[in-house]
Amino acid sequence: MTRAHVLLALAAFVLFGLSLIQGDQPLSLADVAGALAGSDDASPTATLIVHTVRLPRALLALLVGAGLGIAGAITQTVMRNPLAEPGLLGINSGAALAAMILIVGYETTEPHLIPWAAFAGALAMALTIYGLSWRNGASSIRIILIGIGLSALAGAAIGFVSAFGEISAVQRAQVWLAGSIYDARWEKVQVLAAWFVAPMALALLASRDLDLAGFGTYSARGLGQRVHLVVALAILLCSLISAAAVAAAGLIGFVGLIAPHMARRLVGHRHHRLLPAAALAGGVLVLAADLIGRSVIAPAQLPAGLVTTLIGAPFFAFLLWRRRHVAA
Repeated sequence: MTRAHVLLALAAFVLFGLSLIQGDQPLSLADVAGALAGSDDASPTATLIVHTVRLPRALLALLVGAGLGIAGAITQTVMRNPLAEPGLLGINSGAALAAMILIVGYETTEPHLIPWAAFAGALAMALTIYGLSWRNGASSIRIILIGIGLSALAGAAIGFVSAFGEISAVQRAQVWLAGSIYDARWEKVQVLAAWFVAPMALALLASRDLDLAGFGTYSARGLGQRVHLVVALAILLCSLISAAAVAAAGLIGFVGLIAPHMARRLVGHRHHRLLPAAALAGGVLVLAADLIGRSVIAPAQLPAGLVTTLIGAPFFAFLLWRRRHVAA
């Protein structure tokens, strides 16, 4: 573990603690510590707030951010494009559309069903984007343009489902779609954690293959890599992770774009260091966005997805400006 990893972990720890302290009912550090330790002297009110509301919310924000950070790092590597991320490419939109159909069409909020629907939508979108962009290779600009187009199509389909769905189900889905950690529950945290274990472990085990994939198709093939198999498995892992994050918290955009760039500046391009750093950076971003969203206009709350969009849109424009002379 490098110094950068320690600093990111420290930032996540501080924001996690602030998430437990800040809220409609401010708590002292002693109240939070007593509630977490199960002390007999702890206030029953503080214990209820911490264990029922704030702790699952902070854990969900941390997990969602970590997943989006890793998914973004994988996407940028296999697409060989620093502008790529699951949200911009439409993978998250595919997951959101499938989950929206399940929530509105079948009026279900079963936590174990939504990730499967979101995964199916994310995988279908990822394969469609890659298939349509293939022409003796997958050009970065084609991937971006096709992803943007399919994302807009998925957005239109979400609007169509909303227009003809039952009002209460649509309202519930729209709150979820805004990218909010507000409805955090222990069931969601448990499902998300269980869903993340395998794909995140496999991504870390595939660090060397991802390093090779980043060199480009011909270089990786020359070094003995089965490029298309690695790309297919990477897309599968990215879809699994993105789908679980979207199912748990809705559309929280730009985290998968910003977190890998932060991580590369801090730890470099080697994936055994990059992926943990991207996970920590993503967790920091979502924790900070959720904390800002429930603090700036308290007692009203802004969805974390809105806050990350306000940060991420200028960052995306900056990246486009830096790459204005780079050939596609």
